Amino acid sequence: MNEMQKAVVTVLGVDRKGIIARVSQLLFENDANILDINQTILGNMFNMVLIADISSAQCSFQKLSDALSALGREMGLQVRIQRSEIFEAMYQI
Repeated sequence: MNEMQKAVVTVLGVDRKGIIARVSQLLFENDANILDINQTILGNMFNMVLIADISSAQCSFQKLSDALSALGREMGLQVRIQRSEIFEAMYQI
């Protein structure tokens, strides 16, 4: 069995309808599974952080990153994905 590969997806921008739906749809289409999600709206600013299992993703990490970035540009948001190992390493120092 493959070891789980986790990634952290962050979304930031002006709040509007459909942000969660569009990001989660893109992840679903690429066979990534959302493990945890947290979103906050401060004033009109939307912020979301989610953890996804990308072990069975149907594309490379770079293509998934590019697709999320393109979605962000289309929606006027910053959408980034990073491998969870980066975050785990930062907090172990």
